[in-house]
Formats: sequence, structure tokens, C-alpha cells
Amino acid sequence: MRQDLTTGSVTGTMLRFALPMILGNVLQQCYNLADTWIVGRFLGTGALGAVGSAYTLMTFLTSLIIGMCMGAGALFSISYGQRDLERMREYLASAFVLILGITALLTAGSYGLLHPVLHWMQTPAEVYDGMAAYVRVILAGLPFLFFYNYFAFALRSLGNSVAPLVFLGISTVLNIVLDVLFVAVLGRGVAGAAEATVIAQGVAGLGIALYSLLREPLVRPDRGMRVRGRTLWAIFSYSAATGAQQSVMNFGILMVQGLVNSFGASVMAAFAAGVKIDTLAYMPAQEFGNAYSIFISQNYGAGNARRIRAGTRSAVILVLCFCIVVSGAVWLLAPRLISIFIQPQEIHALAVGVEYLRIEGACYAGIGILFLLYGYFRAVERPGISLLLTVISLGTRVLLAYSLAPRFGVEAIWWAIPIGWALADISGAVLQRTARRWGGGNTPQGADEV
Repeated sequence: MRQDLTTGSVTGTMLRFALPMILGNVLQQCYNLADTWIVGRFLGTGALGAVGSAYTLMTFLTSLIIGMCMGAGALFSISYGQRDLERMREYLASAFVLILGITALLTAGSYGLLHPVLHWMQTPAEVYDGMAAYVRVILAGLPFLFFYNYFAFALRSLGNSVAPLVFLGISTVLNIVLDVLFVAVLGRGVAGAAEATVIAQGVAGLGIALYSLLREPLVRPDRGMRVRGRTLWAIFSYSAATGAQQSVMNFGILMVQGLVNSFGASVMAAFAAGVKIDTLAYMPAQEFGNAYSIFISQNYGAGNARRIRAGTRSAVILVLCFCIVVSGAVWLLAPRLISIFIQPQEIHALAVGVEYLRIEGACYAGIGILFLLYGYFRAVERPGISLLLTVISLGTRVLLAYSLAPRFGVEAIWWAIPIGWALADISGAVLQRTARRWGGGNTPQGADEV
């Protein structure tokens, strides 16, 4: 199921490789929507606000793990593009040891700091217990999350984007079935929704690990291979930048969530429903950006500058066309989309949710281009620039939201988000054009001139 991303039609190769990744994330987002619908319909607005706020917190916690796996995956892809399989296998072994250790530390620390964090997030009293119960269970699934993402990025670096889709699909179906059973049938509340998620994560993580070790010789560790300090440092210095980028991005979102929480449970519920729809709407652009990054990293390793330029032009056109279409659809359908998750009698929550979707929905092209910029700089061994763009985007968002929301209300929070995207896009375009000045001596000739 491997694809060689350094040969063949540029657009066709990227799309064939990206499609399973997009479908996998569609499945994941469909689960998130189903989870939101089940909780909102069977447990009410308070529980929906608790789970939505907890989702934001958990996204921040898991972003470090996923980001480090993503960063390590870029190194895997570059080595594979260079056909330096010995170095790739050493990277694989070192990344496994390093990121698993960080996952264990993150899990232990999160349990210890749970209540201080919930208080810092200004969690309303009426949803506090439900949110705490949900997070306590979800934290147990972090090791499974690591297994899935580590092996998924390892397989994708080899051009195999189908196997991760299969295991994610199994996990998603199982998650929805268990959600219905635990929440709607057994009445286990928000803790039941969390238990369903952890079980499904376990199936996906352990399943893809077993598949990879049995079916992919390059991923299987050699008995005599050592984990050397210099390789660990190489993995850490690269993947930590990507992990930090993901964490900073989600930390900014977490800070915005804390500000949203200060407006009460009704606004929390509207934001929770809006973010779910928002994420599903632009998710294909995000996953295409990840696939584009792997495409670029393999060709970067192979020194194929022309293919990098052609791939970038094609990616920009595809993402802009997609985002324009989706923006129009979300704008028109915003009331119906929000009403899927919020009951008709919750008039205020419905109105706030529609306002959120219409402001964000008009600006998806901004986040679509930003995903490509993140992927490009990660692929050409400049993950620090991706981190800088994230700081610009989220810093702007947080600064404007906290400065303007006390005077202008929640609408100021919604407008702060696309403004942050736009500033990061402009900065990224400038930095991409002048990337040679940042000192990439190992950059293939012309790779920065895309």
C-alpha cells in the first residue's frame, strides 16, 4: 500500500495520498459530531458545555504528543526520500522511546494539575463536576493516542496512508456504538462518553501497532539497534518544535475557551457546537496540508526542487477552491447546522452559534493557506518558522479577544480568529519567499523558490 511520492503526476499523486488521510479525519470528525449530538440530546446543554470545554482542554494536552509524532514523521519522510533506510530506522526507534516517555510524564502531570487547570479556565460551577469526570477518564487514553499517531505517521512517511484510515475507521464506528450504549442506554453520563472514547482509542492504537510490526519490515526494530544520545537529540530538537507549534496553537484556543466560559453555559454550548462544525468544515484542508507536507518532505529528501514547486502551486489552487465552496455552504446553512446540536428552546445559544459560524465560515481560505505554510516549513527542516506563524496567529487571536471582548462581547472573540489567520498568512508568505536567509544550507537547490 506504499506510494512513491517522488514520481508520477504531481496533483494526482498528492490527491491519491491525501484522500485516505482526509477520509480518516472525516470519520474522526463524524464521531466528534455524533458524540456532541448524543451528549447534547440526551444529557442537555450543561453536559454539552462540559464536554465541549473538556474537548478543548484535551486537544491542548494531546497536541504535544501528536505534534511530536508529526515532527518525527517529517524526519522519517526526508530519510525515506533520501533512501537512507538505516538512518530512518534509527530515527524510528529513537522517536518511539522519546515520545512514549513524554506521554507518560504528560499523563501523570495532567492528573496532578487537573483541578487547578479547571479553575484557571473559569469553568462554571454547574458544569465543573461533569468536565472533571470526563477529563479524568480521557487522560487514561493518552498512551493509546501515542501508539496510533506514532505508527500512523511512520506508515505515512513510507507512502502508506491507507492502513491508518482502516484502523481509524474501526475505532470511529466502535466509538459511536459505545457512545450510544454508555450514554443513551446505560445512562453513564459524560463519564460514559469518555469511557467509549478510551476503549476505541485502545483498539486503534494497539491494532495499528500490531499491523505495523507484523507487516512493515522498515518499522520493525532490529534487535541490535541502539538508541543513541545524538539521535535522541536530533529527534527531540526537530519534533519538539512541531510539538510546541501544536501546543501553542491549542494553548491559544484553550485561553479563548477560558474567555468564552466567562460568558456562561449557554455561550459555552454554542461555542462547543460551532467549533465541532467549524473543524469538520475545514478539516479536509488541514489533512491535505499534512499530506502535502509529507509529499514535500520526500521530495526534499530526494532533492527534487521542481516537483516541490509544482506541488506547492497545485496545493494552493486546490485548497483555495475547496475553502471558497465550503465557506459559502457554511454561511448559508449555519442555522440548520447549529440546530443539529442545540435544542430549539435554547434561543440564545442558537443565535450565538449561528453568529460564530457565519464569521468563521467566511474566512476558511485563511486557515487553509496557513495549513499549507505549516506543512511546507515542517517538510524543509524549518519547523521553527511553523512555530513562529502559530505564535503570530494565536497571539493575535488571544490579544484581540481579551482586549475587545469585555467591551464588545463574544462577537469580538469570533472576529479575532480570522484576523489572526490573515496576519500569519502574510507573515508566512514573506518568510517563505526569503527562506534562504534563515540559513538552510542543506536545502535542495530552488526548494525555497516555490
